[in-house]
Amino acid sequence: MGDINDYFDNTTPSKKKGNTAKNIVAPFVSGVLGASLVVGICFGNTTIRTNLVGKPSVQSKETSNEPSSINTGVVDLLSLSNFSDTAVGVASKVLPSIVGITVTFDVTSTLGYGFQQTGESSASGSGIIISEDGYILTNNHIVNSSSNSLFYEVSEAKSVKVYLFNDDTPYDAEIIGTDAQTDLAVIKIDKDGLTAAELGDSSNVKVGEFAMAIGNPLGLKSTVTSGIISAVNREVTANDGTKYVLLQTDAAINAGNSGGALVNSSGQVIGINTLKISATGVENMGFAIPINNTIEIYKQLIEFKKVKRPSIGITGIDLSEAQAKQNNLPIGVYVKEVSDFSAAEIAGIKPGDVITEADGKKVSTMQELMDIKNSKSIGDELEIKLTRSGKEKTVTVILQEE
Repeated sequence: MGDINDYFDNTTPSKKKGNTAKNIVAPFVSGVLGASLVVGICFGNTTIRTNLVGKPSVQSKETSNEPSSINTGVVDLLSLSNFSDTAVGVASKVLPSIVGITVTFDVTSTLGYGFQQTGESSASGSGIIISEDGYILTNNHIVNSSSNSLFYEVSEAKSVKVYLFNDDTPYDAEIIGTDAQTDLAVIKIDKDGLTAAELGDSSNVKVGEFAMAIGNPLGLKSTVTSGIISAVNREVTANDGTKYVLLQTDAAINAGNSGGALVNSSGQVIGINTLKISATGVENMGFAIPINNTIEIYKQLIEFKKVKRPSIGITGIDLSEAQAKQNNLPIGVYVKEVSDFSAAEIAGIKPGDVITEADGKKVSTMQELMDIKNSKSIGDELEIKLTRSGKEKTVTVILQEE
């Protein structure tokens, strides 16, 4: 979901990494944030607001023999003690299922004149126990730190340590599988009898309902913050163009909370904390991957070590209206490369073709084409309409395994 600077706060080649996070500045126009947000990973703070208690009014009927009654239109009193009891109960139930994760890796810096320096660094995050025998769900960007730039190169994780609730023992963890596309990963420790989290149904989440974020922000173990669900089905676009549909919450999600749980008032996990906007004038805008969207992913990661997806086998470029007009091409996806022996090559797609439709739907970007492709299964047919040398052509692609 970005380069190494997206994953770690204040990251430079010469500084030790702190907590895992993805950082961007969210642009604003006249203070209005659009429904589609372009963000990376970054974190902020939130404030628990004071609940207001309403006072019921009494309406008497002096000229009637009927007794006085409470006005049925008045809002019921809110019990702050009940709210507190809910938060305490949720925290007590879920905390044993949340772990701290520390990852170490090598960073090689380019100093100039061909000289390089390599040092060890670390990052931290959170995870959710999903089975009693040690499987843990977390974010890909926590454990899959491999990255490079002109100035430095970050190795794959050298070690992954897991810390259980009320247990300072570091447990070695194996990376079972990672998926950059969904920013999910599964790791495992060799331990039985763990407390697996209860998963909820994120499709039933409603705006305004209680939400608690649980994780290890800034290295502080077992921290809880509460708020509400601010929005559901919020579309967020990362720097690399990948789109996510997420739950939005005002519960504080800080560096190190990534991979932790967003839970409801029943102590059920409804999301995986993963994003937060941090910018001047922005407060309390955190995001979580809906738990329903993770189930099939983590099952495949456990079984296959990866997520099996259908593949077309092309590298494409989005043609803007200006580019299309300048090159006398239709708006669509320009096919830059076709992989050898791929579904696209077998179907007859060639470099230079412009894909304008897929499955009967117009496409103008690679993301739109990928969304349509990902809605199908390996072995399915995908009808693609393209333009080649000014002539339209329709081909049928039999999707292969990615």
